[in-house]
Amino acid sequence: MTPATRRVRVGALTLREREEISRGLAKEWTLRAIASRLGKSPSTITREVARNGGARKYRAAQAHERVLRKARRPKSPALLLRPKLRRVVASKLQDDWSPEQIAGWLAAKYPENPDMRVSHETIYRSLYLQTRNVLHRQLLDRLRTKRRMRKGKKWSTAGQQRGRIIDAVSIHDRPAEVATRQRPGHWEGDLIAGRRNTHIATLVERYSRYAILVRVAGKDSASVVGALIRKVNSLPAGLFLSLTWDRGTELALHKHFTEQTGVPVYFCDPKSPWQRGTNENTNGLVRQYFPPGVDLSAFSQHRLDLIGIRLKRRPRKVLGFNSPRSRITGGVAPTS
Repeated sequence: MTPATRRVRVGALTLREREEISRGLAKEWTLRAIASRLGKSPSTITREVARNGGARKYRAAQAHERVLRKARRPKSPALLLRPKLRRVVASKLQDDWSPEQIAGWLAAKYPENPDMRVSHETIYRSLYLQTRNVLHRQLLDRLRTKRRMRKGKKWSTAGQQRGRIIDAVSIHDRPAEVATRQRPGHWEGDLIAGRRNTHIATLVERYSRYAILVRVAGKDSASVVGALIRKVNSLPAGLFLSLTWDRGTELALHKHFTEQTGVPVYFCDPKSPWQRGTNENTNGLVRQYFPPGVDLSAFSQHRLDLIGIRLKRRPRKVLGFNSPRSRITGGVAPTS
């Protein structure tokens, strides 16, 4: 079932406006001047800057990421808020009624009482999405089909921005030196997924196979790009020269990433994972520590760093059984 979209209130600051605030602060403009430029109230800009570290620590991507984390969640399920309705629905399911029969019967039985009305889609959601803690999963066995998974009535990929990234620079426009692996500093990246829609970003250096794991708060572009910016800016200067990514929209804000880090991003062709084969191979190694079905949000960045150290110390056949760590620190001849 397609999850409800997390929404922020109408009129809230956009990422582009937050970037304008960041640029204005860098130029030492007053908050009132920034507000005038954006057409916003000075108090709005004052609160925005204050709640995100003040003028010296304000970062647009981090501020936007914080807003998305606190954005409005979907409303609580009707069956959770109405105990009497929940008991009636559970009773009818026990009698082998289908959700559609229950919804139709309730509409006929209680035409004047909206609190005793519920759609069959809501009943299905309460059965199949057990995280709602509304109806016991055992009631699924009372359904005629007995299927353990269901595609929601409104489920569709229509309109989803899949693989569409504005101003994406193709991998075919990437400098030739990246393909030769003769110089360190060119990286490939991707996300690995876990249970409950959790993710970890993986970065691997093409020359040495040196891997870095990055904790991300969500798959949305603001969360991923914000986390990557912080990690890349913490590395020694000159170690990160380019990044190659697939067509995932988690890097839709690639221009902001480049502005903040100076690192250009190149995108693979659609459905062409072999174009970043080093990263695909590394993800297979990473899965030893994070098998499918694990909740990745349970791992701190410190824990990810420790696992990254293990990966860097392991000898690799492609490196003549040298380790990525020894390769990137120098003294090892390139392998063909």
